[in-house]
This record gives sequence, C-alpha cells and structure tokens, in this order.
Amino acid sequence: MAIGSTLTKAYIIAVTAISVVSLAYVYVSPPPSLTTDRDGVPHFTPPVAHPETGKAVPLGDLIRHYRGD
Repeated sequence: MAIGSTLTKAYIIAVTAISVVSLAYVYVSPPPSLTTDRDGVPHFTPPVAHPETGKAVPLGDLIRHYRGD
C-alpha cells in the first residue's frame, strides 16, 4: 500500500510541476498566435470608426472588407 501511495504522490507532483512550468513559459514568452490573430490585429483591439458611416466596427471586419474577403 505504501508503494502505490508514493507513486500517486509522485505522479501528482510531476503533473503539477509540468503544468506550472508550462503556464509560466507561456506567460513569459507567449507565442504570436496568443497576441494577434491571423491578420496581425492584436486581440482586444477597440472598434474603429467606419470611414463612410462613422459607426464603430471591429478592426478585423474593416481589414477583411478592404482586402476583399
């Protein structure tokens, strides 16, 4: 019984350590896909004014419109 308990504790410690190290790595050095979308627009960008109507539209929609998508 002591061996199973020890292995379980070792497994829990290993999984916790891997999780913490992985999260710290992504926080310190985030991949580009976490900071911008495929068009290069930063996430959480505020809406911009549409040039013709003056209404607020997401920047990604404006980029896709002028790109022709």
